[in-house]
Amino acid sequence: MTNLPPPAAETPHRPWGAAEAAELAADDVSVDLISLGKQIRHLRKQRELSLEELGATVGAAPSQLSLIENGKKEPKLSMLRALAKAFGVSSDQLLGAEPPNRRVALEIELERAQRSGQYQSLGLPSVKPSSRIPTEALEALVGLHREVARQINLHTATPEEARRANTELRRRMRDKDNYFADIEAEARTLLSKVDYSGGPLSQHQIADLAAHLRFTLHHVDDLPHSTRSVTDLKHRRIYLTQVGTGSHDPRTVLLQALASFVLQHEVPRTYLEFLGQRVATNYLAAALLIPESSAVAFLRGAMADKEIAVEDLRDNFAVSYEAAAHRFTNLATHHLGIRTHFQKVHKSGIIFKAYENDDVAFPADPTGAIEGQPVCRYWTSRQVFDVPDKFNAFNQYTDTATGTYWCTARTERSADGLFSLSIGVPYESAKWFRGKETKARSISRCPDPDCCRNPPRDLAKAWAGRVWPTARAASSQLAAMPLGSFPGVDETEVYQFLERHSKR
Repeated sequence: MTNLPPPAAETPHRPWGAAEAAELAADDVSVDLISLGKQIRHLRKQRELSLEELGATVGAAPSQLSLIENGKKEPKLSMLRALAKAFGVSSDQLLGAEPPNRRVALEIELERAQRSGQYQSLGLPSVKPSSRIPTEALEALVGLHREVARQINLHTATPEEARRANTELRRRMRDKDNYFADIEAEARTLLSKVDYSGGPLSQHQIADLAAHLRFTLHHVDDLPHSTRSVTDLKHRRIYLTQVGTGSHDPRTVLLQALASFVLQHEVPRTYLEFLGQRVATNYLAAALLIPESSAVAFLRGAMADKEIAVEDLRDNFAVSYEAAAHRFTNLATHHLGIRTHFQKVHKSGIIFKAYENDDVAFPADPTGAIEGQPVCRYWTSRQVFDVPDKFNAFNQYTDTATGTYWCTARTERSADGLFSLSIGVPYESAKWFRGKETKARSISRCPDPDCCRNPPRDLAKAWAGRVWPTARAASSQLAAMPLGSFPGVDETEVYQFLERHSKR
């Protein structure tokens, strides 16, 4: 296979996730250039060597050594060995050494803060932490950077901000018909590295993909409760829960972790950026599990037979119905010319996820947000909960204020309760789908409150003013989004986890 470590001749095929750390190339180690440079400068000055003297010893120009010490140039492996020998330490000690003192630690932290995208965007000059700057001044500068970072984190996404971010993200998806050519191209490149030729992506190929990206996989039983996976970029390890546990497909969780690395995501600065990263990683993971070339060929064949069915896409690629439905929205308009919409609705009638480019009129709040809004009880996504047959998909035509839509839906249970997952298309596109002959039909007059928001008049007359229900309000409706670089993730718990496992 292309660019993959060759297996030993007598070694049997390993199961998924059994990549060996020994296969990692020695020159592929991720180097912290700032820390390394500071360490080299400290050791040079400790030995009272000038740049010229050290350069003569290791065979390098003083200007090159200066770039290395300033964290602006990565030394080759041969240079690292020469420097280690000159200082009387091992290469591993040089790379992995902790800052020798408080002063050097402050210099490293200041350099990192000033090189962050957040600081660069301010257009302010950088302060070179030379020996002429008093340690007290370094303390003050580092403290200011920490406080700025803390203040930024305090401006967390309120529920209103989260709704606005969701609305903007959905607009961007709609503008592209939910098809992202750059991510599809990235998926094709990755698939070529594991000799993908068609059909579902196998677990063996997923393991090969992780190995190609130089990651080892580690299944643990103490993963932080707020995470699905943890990627240790320093040691190039991905930690996952034990296979077979949890409600998420382990293949998807692993591919999402790899996707964040491939897409070179950095710590998000806004909630919109956080949501955008999540959509991008989910998209790339889906584009790998349900590759474009195979999926489009499959859907075009079904379209020719007028038998498109989301459950067939699900079964052919061995994914969940929700994953298949999402992937259908990526490909339907771009490749098949079919405009569509998707809904994930809780049994209570509340929309959890939604997408449309077919002009269906989703309920929305004043900010334009769809998530959290109750959907009309006469839509397919609500009617499916009352259908006795849970094995087959439920299909229905619904007349709405913006036209007639054919929809297909199923229900699935998760840790958060029972949900319906539905895909819908305008009436004229129903001819391409299995289930188009359904006799089920309903009429939705929403947003007219007399459609389904207001109770029937006879019931209202009998009970109005005679009842006081207690609402089941989620506390998250009243709270700001969680603090931290990654909303909802306990960073202390993650760092403690990595510290624990990095010593094993």
